[in-house]
Amino acid sequence: MLRDQDRIFTNVYGYDSPWLDGAQGRGDWDRTKDLVVRGRTWIVDEVRTSGLRGRGGAGFITGIKWSFMPQEVHPQRPHYLVINADEGEPGTCKDREILRHEPHKLIEGCLLAGVGMGAHTAYVYIRGEFFREAEALQRAIDEAYAAGLIGADACRSGWRFDIFIHRGAGAYICGEETALIESIEGKKGQPRLKPPFPANVGLFGCPTTVNNVETIAVVPTILRRGGEWFASLGRPKNAGTKLFNISGHVNNPCTVEEELGIPLKDLIERHAGGVRGGWNNLLAVIPGGSSVPLIPKSVCETVRMDFDSLQSAKTALGTAAVMVMDKSTDVVKAIARLAKFYKHESCGQCTPCREGTGWMWRMMERLVDGRARVEEIDVLKQVTQQVEGHTICALGDAAAWPIQGLINHFRPELERRIEERRRAAEREAA
Repeated sequence: MLRDQDRIFTNVYGYDSPWLDGAQGRGDWDRTKDLVVRGRTWIVDEVRTSGLRGRGGAGFITGIKWSFMPQEVHPQRPHYLVINADEGEPGTCKDREILRHEPHKLIEGCLLAGVGMGAHTAYVYIRGEFFREAEALQRAIDEAYAAGLIGADACRSGWRFDIFIHRGAGAYICGEETALIESIEGKKGQPRLKPPFPANVGLFGCPTTVNNVETIAVVPTILRRGGEWFASLGRPKNAGTKLFNISGHVNNPCTVEEELGIPLKDLIERHAGGVRGGWNNLLAVIPGGSSVPLIPKSVCETVRMDFDSLQSAKTALGTAAVMVMDKSTDVVKAIARLAKFYKHESCGQCTPCREGTGWMWRMMERLVDGRARVEEIDVLKQVTQQVEGHTICALGDAAAWPIQGLINHFRPELERRIEERRRAAEREAA
């Protein structure tokens, strides 16, 4: 269990003031100038030492990602930092809490990350539905400018740094980094082909790094306390703390900070009050937001909440949004609803995704009522495999994986519905 002295997000529930005075009282903006003047190489090395992996879902090592930025900054090609605050993944609301209650952690993190990659400008791309969150972040940015913490001479370090908010319009696809860049540029939010990667040709054709809100918000604490401190938390190759969202059929839905690698059962019972009706009433859990395969109760008993453990269990940590389903859940209907979401949010650029997501959703709607043949289950799985890995971005994977998880773990339920409908049809005919 995470000790209180190791918590990074100490105001995640908003009990204290989110504004500058409250943030400074919690240790934000402490000796920031000293961290800035240590320079780019030191910042990147400390973040790499910490073992911090991206908190947006992919889990790529943050220090390595920053090191991809060119060492020389060309006057005509400035470097940009882009913060992904779109958070459109169903079940996920961790970044929202940071924007509402800990905005200065994000702003300070932007400054330090900007120094680490030679960027003087950051854009925060925030989803349009986060209206109050955008207001809170803008107020915090205004406070930071007024106090000289960012601006022409950030923290009196000689480093110029500006932050701008760009509000989206609710497109899930804009959570993909290149689609997000396209949207900021005023274009239709569609993913770009890679290469070139954003570190070479990103926002406005300049070197760009896109990071998740939580990834950047933990950087100031890592630099103040040291990369080795952060690496001492969690598990090997899965270092540090993580914000987990626990929702669904639990007694106390919540957002909580815990060490990576905490057993899923402990996370649910210790922080969310347990499964509604008791642990034996558990049916399945989606452990990382709606785009990852669900796992049944038998796997939930022992699996740990970190990138590698969940990958071994044939699912993923994703955004660490834990969606709990008890035995009252129509699991087939739940996955069909997710299939409809991904069909709706496909940008339509790639044929496998454009055509496949609609086909998979219609097939899932038939399976909800048992209006299919048993052999069509295998056809559905084959189609998910033809969509997975064959699109420009990962939306095709996100549409395929929940269905694959359903077939892998709940195929008997699908077959039962088909058989029941067949028998009902025979009785009606008789």
